[in-house]
Amino acid sequence: MTQRDTITRRTVVGNISLSLDGRVTGRGGDSDMSWVASHAVSEASREFMVRVTSPATTALLGRKNYQGFGGYWPTVARDESADPRDRAFAQWLDSVEKVVFSSTVKDADWDNTRIVDADPATEVRRLRMQSGGAIIVLNSVSVINNLLEADELDRLSITLCPEVVGGGARLFEDGLPASSWRLTDMSSTETGAISLLYDRVREAE
Repeated sequence: MTQRDTITRRTVVGNISLSLDGRVTGRGGDSDMSWVASHAVSEASREFMVRVTSPATTALLGRKNYQGFGGYWPTVARDESADPRDRAFAQWLDSVEKVVFSSTVKDADWDNTRIVDADPATEVRRLRMQSGGAIIVLNSVSVINNLLEADELDRLSITLCPEVVGGGARLFEDGLPASSWRLTDMSSTETGAISLLYDRVREAE
């Protein structure tokens, strides 16, 4: 086994919802996600989310998503009346290793969480050297772009929502290095969203 084979044995996935005009938030900022809501709770989207996340044993989060997720999903994990797929995702998120990239959060109040004040790509290279399942970035645009810049992202999981938002943050920053991707999975939902999986295409070494 070569050194490259050893480093890349854990797949790194970036998971994100995207509008038709390439936005990841609405005009109102990070909390403006109403355009995603109906698509996220569709039958097919719920199934896709469980399928994409279940192979992962490490979840990477930015500060905002960590705080938002932490205030919501632990309750769903304990709610016997919740949709079974939502509860499965919530229980996975409760139990999985969570790595939060933040320079301001100092204490982790969610089980199985580490706070890391470091470059995400550097931490991912360290995680790749450990045994485990996939490593997945949950909705953190800054982390996804950091890993794209460093060529440390192996798969993109995109839920393309049939919405033109007209403003807000974009997924891809100008200046990212060029890269090629291969479509490996595609499914449509009853709301018209499309769930897409792209794998990074790299030249054989």
